Amino acid sequence: MDIKDIQNLIKFVSKAEVSEVKYKTKDFEITIKTPLAGSEVAYAQPAVYHTAPQQVAAPVQVATPAAAPAEKAEAASDDSKYVTIKSPMIGTFYRKPSPDKDVFVNVGDEVSIGKTVCVIEAMKLFNQIESEVSGKIVKILVDDATPVEYDQPLFLVDPS
Repeated sequence: MDIKDIQNLIKFVSKAEVSEVKYKTKDFEITIKTPLAGSEVAYAQPAVYHTAPQQVAAPVQVATPAAAPAEKAEAASDDSKYVTIKSPMIGTFYRKPSPDKDVFVNVGDEVSIGKTVCVIEAMKLFNQIESEVSGKIVKILVDDATPVEYDQPLFLVDPS
């Protein structure tokens, strides 16, 4: 079957007002699906009425996300001068060595290379996470006793 035969078959199916036609030979198979003429008319009117309100609402939705990236870009530029301490594993983040002890670091604390900043529990093992940079803790990005992913940012450090 060549292209002209396929085009003629499509025209025939659309004029015949059938919803589906299958044509099969031992080397070739084609299925042509069309909406029924009666159902086309029934769905055409509601589709027109539904598209008009969506077009009015769409610019409002587009404007809101457009503002959000601008805000994020400003925040990212402020954070770009900071070094991020990231989680080296998946587990549960803890700010304290045990519930009755004080936290390892707070915002504003000075850290040096090798100082323990938190603990991550993975498979009942508590792994001390050490700072890889010297500086001041600017922000703690994770709440205590929450799950963390591999390479998730935990702290922002100002190295200056």
